[in-house]
Amino acid sequence: MFLYILGLLAIWFAYRWFQESKRVGHKGDKYVYITGCDSGFGQLLTKHLDKLGFNVIAGCYTDKGEDELKKISSDRVSTLHVDVTDSASVKRATELINTIVGQKGLWAVVNNAGVGVPSGPTDWLTIDDYKGMLAVNLVGVIDVTLSVLPLIKKARGRVVNVASVFGRISPFGGPYCVSKYGVEAFNDSLRLTVAPFGVKVSCIEPGFFKTNVTNVQILQNNLTKLWDRLSQDVKDDYGEDFMERAFTTIATRFQLLTDSNLMKVVGCMEHAIAAVYPRTRYSPGWDAKFVWLPLSYMPTFITDTLLIKSNPKIKASVL
Repeated sequence: MFLYILGLLAIWFAYRWFQESKRVGHKGDKYVYITGCDSGFGQLLTKHLDKLGFNVIAGCYTDKGEDELKKISSDRVSTLHVDVTDSASVKRATELINTIVGQKGLWAVVNNAGVGVPSGPTDWLTIDDYKGMLAVNLVGVIDVTLSVLPLIKKARGRVVNVASVFGRISPFGGPYCVSKYGVEAFNDSLRLTVAPFGVKVSCIEPGFFKTNVTNVQILQNNLTKLWDRLSQDVKDDYGEDFMERAFTTIATRFQLLTDSNLMKVVGCMEHAIAAVYPRTRYSPGWDAKFVWLPLSYMPTFITDTLLIKSNPKIKASVL
């Protein structure tokens, strides 16, 4: 019986591999719009798709980002400025995209733009800290998607939303996990809505990778800035040596978990764009597969206990 089950699993995995290995044709006729191409995943994906023969419309926030891409890309890559927090900017970008793609429509949009700070204990933050990050990581994703959705439907194409494994579990405070949970919800509802139109929607849920979002120096500077603006009462609750413990925890955790091979994520993005049968979810990173996702499936009291024990100790803690 056991061997029979193993045989069935082997057949299923072989079939799945065969199906997922199929790629769409006529790449030269397909346009892909990517946000957040100034650096990191967005810039790498632009270069990768360019080499594969896709036409790429790379949305950048800075002039520097546009200039750098132009230097390393072929004439298949067009760059444009877009601030995903500004609906007028998003609309202008969409109007330009419409003139570029014409009657072919837009094959795919990749909502990659995102920020990781401010991030810290929830009681260190203000509502403006939440609003700022949600504007980029969640509202920006929705605004960009809705603006190009008619073009995606015309091409019977793809929507690829970059969430995070922290859209499944919240091991730290602040708006980052809130924003990524929101992306997950938007992704799920959109997938069901547009399926009848032949549009496929995928969600990328990376673990820790070496980008600006996981830059230890940026995170430590952010934490210092938040600490400096706290009232003395809150500082007393946490203890004056809390920052030292927090810095040690951040450095240790990121050294252990952060993966420098960004192509693991880019490969998932490319598959979601180019595969005939893309997955609905991709979770690149060994920490996503073997740490965070398993924790998210555990009973809440177990997950809470493990996460609380692994976080920096608080002076006022009774644990």
